[in-house]
Amino acid sequence: MKTARICFLWHMHQPYYTDPVAGSASMPWVRLHATKAYYDMAYGLEKFPSIKATFNFTPSLLRQLQEIGSGTVRDLFLEYAQRPAADLRPEEKAFLIRHFFSANWATMVRPYPRYHELLVKRGTDVYGRDLERVAQQFSTQDLLDLQTWHNLAWFGYGTVSRYPRLAALRAKNRGFTEEEKQEVLALQLVAVQDIVPLYRRLMEREQIELTTTPFFHPILPLVIDTDFTRRARPDLPLPSRFHAPEDAEAQLQRAVEYHAATFGRAPVGLWPSEGSVCPELIPMLPKVGLRWLATDEGILARSLDAAQQPWQRHQDLYQPYEIGPEGQDVTILFRDREISDAFGFVYHKTTPEMAAEDVLRRLRHIIQEAPQEQVTIAIVLDGENPWEHYYEGGEQFLSLLYKACSTGGLDHEGVRTTTATISQALEAAPPNRRVSHLHSGSWINQDYKIWIGHQEDNRGWDLVSHTRSRLAEISATLPSDRSQAAWDELYAAEGSDWFWWYGDDFDCGYNDEFDRLFRTHLRNVWTIAGLMPPDQLNQPICRPRGMPDADLVTAPLVLLNPSIDGLVTDFFEWRGAGRIKTQPPLGAMWKAEGVLTDIQFGWSLDQFYLRLDLDEQSQPRQAGLTVELQLQTPEQLYHLSFSLAPAEPYQFLLSQKLASGTWQESGPYQSICHRNIVELSVPVKDLQLTPGQELRMAIQVLEHRMEVARYPHQHPAILTVPGPEFEAELWRV
Repeated sequence: MKTARICFLWHMHQPYYTDPVAGSASMPWVRLHATKAYYDMAYGLEKFPSIKATFNFTPSLLRQLQEIGSGTVRDLFLEYAQRPAADLRPEEKAFLIRHFFSANWATMVRPYPRYHELLVKRGTDVYGRDLERVAQQFSTQDLLDLQTWHNLAWFGYGTVSRYPRLAALRAKNRGFTEEEKQEVLALQLVAVQDIVPLYRRLMEREQIELTTTPFFHPILPLVIDTDFTRRARPDLPLPSRFHAPEDAEAQLQRAVEYHAATFGRAPVGLWPSEGSVCPELIPMLPKVGLRWLATDEGILARSLDAAQQPWQRHQDLYQPYEIGPEGQDVTILFRDREISDAFGFVYHKTTPEMAAEDVLRRLRHIIQEAPQEQVTIAIVLDGENPWEHYYEGGEQFLSLLYKACSTGGLDHEGVRTTTATISQALEAAPPNRRVSHLHSGSWINQDYKIWIGHQEDNRGWDLVSHTRSRLAEISATLPSDRSQAAWDELYAAEGSDWFWWYGDDFDCGYNDEFDRLFRTHLRNVWTIAGLMPPDQLNQPICRPRGMPDADLVTAPLVLLNPSIDGLVTDFFEWRGAGRIKTQPPLGAMWKAEGVLTDIQFGWSLDQFYLRLDLDEQSQPRQAGLTVELQLQTPEQLYHLSFSLAPAEPYQFLLSQKLASGTWQESGPYQSICHRNIVELSVPVKDLQLTPGQELRMAIQVLEHRMEVARYPHQHPAILTVPGPEFEAELWRV
């Protein structure tokens, strides 16, 4: 009897949004997907206990579920949602107006009258200064309803069914109270905490198999060697060669260990990030206990072609293969791209009935056409993002499909069809063919072009390479915990998602935030290692949207002569000073750090002046805070540092970097005072400055040697040293 096994593999993944140095996460997608897709997919299977499936969880996602569930990491969007609507400041209102409509409008906003009403009131495309103007039109009740709906709309059918209070609140529609909003947020936390136990229970009763991906979802072949790109795309310009096979092994080993600690059972299967494979990857898998992997059918077609074997899809695809050197071989399975992609991109456009029947039609055709008696059909796709595009989250579609598969809807004379986890299918029908040559590529066009080859991609790889080289040089000299933390951040920067949004392939409206997160992970490597991060890590790879530099730094208008007494002596002593904005631009996906509320600077003909206004909230922390200025001309680099601890005498140190690479210290200088504000002056001659010269300034605030704030946020302020005619030139008509 011909036997067909349908193997669903649902891939659950989010990039590592957490900045462990700051202890915060700037994007909400782990928390929001937890209340929808992660919960729904387990809930849907519970209703069909005979359906078997495989779920792949990336360790970077599992770690964030744990961080959010335990409250060990601050969630920026959650903080904005928790704040009483009546207490919102103008910039917080602007943030809500900008970001709290982040959902599929057709399926998650328009179905709810009040949420849709608020979207119409806002308009479809609002950025920059318009945010504050539009936010002023929203009443306190409007904002409270928006806070509630942004979180309420993200609950899926599983959570709404399990917690009837959610349905009651949706029915209420408008006029929510602060207490009702907190109910929604409390149930959200319960859902996050339920995810791992839900899937663990399904695993323990053998209904599902749980598999893993390299820890931070890197394109592993590119981590092994970026030059592998040329195997599929010899035409692409590449960055300087990045070659770190030991990082690839570490990402695999740590993934297996974290998965086992989370679920109580080590994985034996791997979904390589984006289905990316190469021959050099295969021997690494048995070393960490992985026995099988899956990728795309295009890889099989290219592999057979390289071995001069004709590609016959219906004959070659629906079976497993052995691959790898003798003694290190593993099993590889290739997904049916057409069905898998239809789940993601086609079926949400039609009715659930038509979608389910199309899947069944395709499966019947495959089973009929496949010549072998044992047919293994792998349907592999993203398990979270597609369902935002389905009305009711795809519940009816999946229910119809699961029901048909569990009641013999595909069986006919001489054919038995069942669902199976991939390991179950491989045990029942082991491979009897071998792939002699594995093509190097991903499930997208069988190459790596999405993640390398564009100028932005290549710059990112060069930054990773530079940071890794420096870390490798000094990691042995670091305490073991700091060394591990630094490597952890380096591995996070190797993740694929940052490179996905570089270049001109994709745009999600948040490209600048992915860019900032990527550079933050790299900057953290340097900070944790006790090194000054290079300036290029402060410079956007892709230009942030709606954040012109002129809004962040303004130049001085007059020469200054303030009293260095730490007091606001009078209104006029800093009037006309230059200013660096400490508040993030409206709608930016990070908050003010709570350290400085204002930075002013300026010149006399022989002194450079700086004023820092401290946030009152930072007072209890000031004993542990240090300010460091980096002052750079084309010829010289200076480093100025002082503590914010209340102490006398007040002083700062000035250091100059010599040609030998060492630092020569001068000082201490007493031209600084810290009382109500911090004021200091530095002689222009000590910085070897001349009129008209360009000076770049960056200000860091460190807490116990770890960077907690940087001004300006993206790249140094560019100042011009004034001459005797400075004021006259400004007033010249």
